[in-house]
Amino acid sequence: MPLRRSLLVRLLAASITIAVCAVAATAWLAARTTTSAIQQEQGQVLADDAQIYDTLIGYAAGHTDWSAVTPTLKRLAGQTGRRITLTTQNRRPIAASGTATALPTRASALLDPLRADPALLPGVQADGIDPRAVGPYRLPGQERKELGLRVLKLQSCLRVAAFPAGVTVGPSGRPSLVLTGDNNTRRKAIEVCDLYTLDNPTPTEREALDRLNTLVAGCLKRQNLGPVPVGLDFAPSGKDSEVVQRCIDTARREQLAPYVAQPALLFVATPAGSAAAPGFDLSSANKVRIAGVAALVLVLTVAVTVTVGTRLVRPLRALTDAARHPAEQHLRVPVSTHDEIGRLAAAFNDLAERRERVEVQRKAMVSDVAHELRTPLSTMRAWLEAAQDGLAVSDEAFIASLLEEALLLQHIVDDLQYLAQADAGQLRLHPEPLCLRELLDHVAAAHRGRADAAGVTLTAHAEDAPTLSADPARLRQTIGNLLSNAIRHTPPGGNVTLRCRCAGDRVVIEVADTGTGIGADDLPRVFDRFWRADKSRSRQTGGSGLGLAIVRQLTEAHGGTVSVTSTPNMETVFTLSLPL
Repeated sequence: MPLRRSLLVRLLAASITIAVCAVAATAWLAARTTTSAIQQEQGQVLADDAQIYDTLIGYAAGHTDWSAVTPTLKRLAGQTGRRITLTTQNRRPIAASGTATALPTRASALLDPLRADPALLPGVQADGIDPRAVGPYRLPGQERKELGLRVLKLQSCLRVAAFPAGVTVGPSGRPSLVLTGDNNTRRKAIEVCDLYTLDNPTPTEREALDRLNTLVAGCLKRQNLGPVPVGLDFAPSGKDSEVVQRCIDTARREQLAPYVAQPALLFVATPAGSAAAPGFDLSSANKVRIAGVAALVLVLTVAVTVTVGTRLVRPLRALTDAARHPAEQHLRVPVSTHDEIGRLAAAFNDLAERRERVEVQRKAMVSDVAHELRTPLSTMRAWLEAAQDGLAVSDEAFIASLLEEALLLQHIVDDLQYLAQADAGQLRLHPEPLCLRELLDHVAAAHRGRADAAGVTLTAHAEDAPTLSADPARLRQTIGNLLSNAIRHTPPGGNVTLRCRCAGDRVVIEVADTGTGIGADDLPRVFDRFWRADKSRSRQTGGSGLGLAIVRQLTEAHGGTVSVTSTPNMETVFTLSLPL
């Protein structure tokens, strides 16, 4: 039977045509009408939140309480279109930009000028103290005037010596000179005009520093350390230990606390009270464009469906009419549907089987993703709850543990992003001529420390020195994943070998190990995503199960292939074949 008369072929052709038109129209429409609007809206919301946080932290740094903050809240609400509420840490209201409404479940931020978030305020140092919180270091008018005159004299000296300089004034009222040029030029300018005199503290600053040094000395004494003088830069003099710096930060907070407002919870919501960011409205032109494209797709879909449906139903109607006529008339129809109907049923069953298999794989993948993400998240939550309950101390080990779990999460997300880019055809390669021997030596050197720590002998050997065109970073990542797996699954005293050779117009790279090996039943699945031979998915026996899937995607992106052979408890060899 000719293919043009096949029901399956015509049905597939019609479905593909409709799907391609719908996908193309949807993609074009989404790209043209939503991407820009979403980016602008998200950027504006983030900018508004940052402005609110910065303004209120600055207010808290310059006031001892929140009693006069209401006008500031109303001004910010008018500028951003958001509803702003301040409460104590016990959620007792302090001030709001409008009438009282129910608060969101979660606060937007904690307003504390002595523990500000550096991510939201780029000018804040690691100690978290807002520079605008100056307290007893604020200079009176007379001292500002004297420093101003001193700066003018020094600026004149610099101008005569051909060292141009600008003047900036800090939050405390202390002016400073900003020199241009390289380090040698600035050093020479400092020596010529004796700029060190500007760093001498004023009486007000000296009194505040004496109080600060007393607090620091008391803290250090409790740590069995001697006193360390602290200057206007609030850095330890002569020492740079973490204990000293912590004492300085603690003393500064204790000294500044009476001069700043108490910590408060910030709630930022839409005027309706929702914590979600406001949405965006499409323009009238975009709405008309959406309606037009939707109508065009609908008309095209109806036309194609009616045309194909009529051609598909015609032979079935002829067959029905022939069946209803008396048998003795022996009517004939110009179609034969026996085998095609049977093939259609077989195709449907095959489609159902494939859908069931895909669904099983999807559920397994969702379960694996949840398992991989649950473990680090559960660990982080347990540590944070322990810290909240006072059962754990936020020390270096605590932070290191949380950082380790965060890095694990980041590694899993990065691997998923690589695979998503490869699936979408967005994995970008930057090929360049490279010497394979040098690349193999570099990768082997990067993993030799880990191999030595595991008691595994790692060797690299190149029979030839081929030069091929490839992306060096991606190729290093591919070979590095294979080496990491080989070292992880090789017991102490085993060997891992990295070698390459030419085979015609291709180059073959092999990673061989003498580890536990892979069972014959598991070999076909080693490159599946999230697949691991250890069903318990213990971190002691492997990673997330994405490494080999990434190896396959990156190899295929280079136009190559990857394969594996294994003899359990003897040798496992992963082979990359790449075109020269």
